[in-house]
Amino acid sequence: MAEAVVKRLVGRKLADVRDETRAREVVRRILVENFQAEEKLDADARTLLMDNAKLIRDSASDYKRLFALVKAKLAKERGFTL
Repeated sequence: MAEAVVKRLVGRKLADVRDETRAREVVRRILVENFQAEEKLDADARTLLMDNAKLIRDSASDYKRLFALVKAKLAKERGFTL
């Protein structure tokens, strides 16, 4: 994935890359950090929902919808783009 990103950036002349190997490493690191941040966001959203499971069950709310709403709210609070 990192290789494809670097190739597109260079091919479209959106980045001046002198060392493609280093650029791939940087892109790979950024992608991993992003995926880890999203996994943390998912875990935090699940925790919030589990902490309020009784309320959710009693209100007959849709878990998937609530999960998406909570995740979006947490992402916004943390400045994370989904």
